[in-house]
Amino acid sequence: MMSTTVHPHFVPGIKTPEWTSLARWYLYQDERLVLDERTGSLALLLARDVCALGIAPVRTQYLGRLTDAEPIECFSGEIDSNATLPQGYSTHELRSLFEIFPDYEIALAGRAKQIAHWDRDHQYCGRCATPTASLESERARRCPACGLTSYPRISPAIIVAVTRQSDDGARILLARNHRFPAGRYSVVAGFVEPGETLEDCVRREVAEETGIAVDNIRYFSSQPWPFPNSLMVGFTAEYAGGDFAFEADEIADAQWFAAHALPLMPPKISIARQLIDAFVAQHTGSDTAVHSG
Repeated sequence: MMSTTVHPHFVPGIKTPEWTSLARWYLYQDERLVLDERTGSLALLLARDVCALGIAPVRTQYLGRLTDAEPIECFSGEIDSNATLPQGYSTHELRSLFEIFPDYEIALAGRAKQIAHWDRDHQYCGRCATPTASLESERARRCPACGLTSYPRISPAIIVAVTRQSDDGARILLARNHRFPAGRYSVVAGFVEPGETLEDCVRREVAEETGIAVDNIRYFSSQPWPFPNSLMVGFTAEYAGGDFAFEADEIADAQWFAAHALPLMPPKISIARQLIDAFVAQHTGSDTAVHSG
């Protein structure tokens, strides 16, 4: 799973990026992460490895420092969309690398993605279109003309495991989005609207997507999710009434599933899977659900 903390020994920071001899460089070309196929490395560890691309990053950002046995600086960067990578390097959608690399490294790559793309998308002031400048004291870009300051955008979203008791035991509500891979189901999720509490968002999203009502809403955990810039806030809730009525343009199906009879699940890195695994553990004694993908 993508941990709620990036890594127990990761210290975020803000400073002007420097080309050091040893560093982790997470480079993106548009939405895709550069991978060193020769070493199977998610991050290019040396400045010379970055230079070996023959493509200077158009923008860079300092992420922080990993302070394990040997401290190492971490950076994000973006290379030109039209640049051709040399042999031995390729680009990959970050989701395709889930469960291939350690969780903390996927989390760092996700952090790099959000920051690199925020930096790219705020080169000009959204109010007056003047070129913006990075601030040294905080992660922000400021317009020198009108003073508008832009910070990395974080979009809060809820994700909730709804359960109910039946004559045959506990059941969890899982829904199938039209965009999901064939056979996959997951818990309900959705973005928070302006002026809405997290709890109100849980009630609204469940009602909109499935037609049912919930109560006894309780916090579970949270997870940064860089697609593109979400903070997923997880909850559990209990069924309070109503019949299924799907939001046709989004939900293809929803059902109540027993812990021992689950469909294809989200990947283990996701908070969605954490919620489902917690339900399974509570009702079977097993630590994890089967049928993931």
